[in-house]
Amino acid sequence: MSILEGIIMGIVQGITEFLPVSSSGHLALARNLLGLDLAEGILFEVMVHLGTLLAIFAVYYKDIIQLFIEGLCIVRDFTINVFKSGMGLLTNKKPEYRKVIDTPYRRFVMLVMVATIPTAIAGLFMKDHMDRLFNNLLVVGIALLVTATLLYITDKIKVGKKTEETTTYKNAFVLGLFQGLAIIPGISRSGSTIVGGLLNGLDKGFAIKFSFIMSIPPVLGATLLELRDVTESFDNMVSAPYLLGTLASAVVGFICIKTLIILLRNKKLHYFAYYCVVVGIVSIISSVIR
Repeated sequence: MSILEGIIMGIVQGITEFLPVSSSGHLALARNLLGLDLAEGILFEVMVHLGTLLAIFAVYYKDIIQLFIEGLCIVRDFTINVFKSGMGLLTNKKPEYRKVIDTPYRRFVMLVMVATIPTAIAGLFMKDHMDRLFNNLLVVGIALLVTATLLYITDKIKVGKKTEETTTYKNAFVLGLFQGLAIIPGISRSGSTIVGGLLNGLDKGFAIKFSFIMSIPPVLGATLLELRDVTESFDNMVSAPYLLGTLASAVVGFICIKTLIILLRNKKLHYFAYYCVVVGIVSIISSVIR
């Protein structure tokens, strides 16, 4: 891989991962129509995914640090309560328990955990089946039209007011289902989860924040699983194409997240719907012609 190819692939990853146009759908189209293999290798794919995670951390680093701290506090207080229960059984005295979920960020941690459950189930049991659909341009085209429909109605949904304090665990589970749908090539993860959040009454700012932060566990988990299949030399990790590709995906991803926030705030997300319609129709026509 040349340096230019690494940078271009990193840019493509950063754009399609965060803008609601479906990175998997574009990858499937590129493979089938252009005969390209955009995944140079599993190791490179892992690194550009880490680049997009870096973009999320760069935008929401304050929230993520606080979530990490509060997550550790949840474990600490839960452990203390279990210990007190054991001591209470020994001494026959009723212990005073700590309230484990007592801050907005602790509740946010639990919301992310709940949202991860349906996503993880979909990934474990459906991924192999969905991977086969990468060669089915008809399915990809229809999925892109579904994404277009979701994006088109985004700006027409009544704005909610739910934040981490008022979003229910049921809402979080539903958002996890929306995220699980994105395993289908052509369904945008960011688009579907943002729409799912708005349909569940989330505030716009929190909907997009939740959409990206809830993606961290499944993306990180999938990345670690992919490392098992790496057959390349890890020396490639410090090569210029790999490092610059990762940097490109991080920088472009950061810009795309910021852009998406502005577009959602200004009710301009439907512009991506038109693009997805065009790409979806091209995909469907291509499936008929081939």
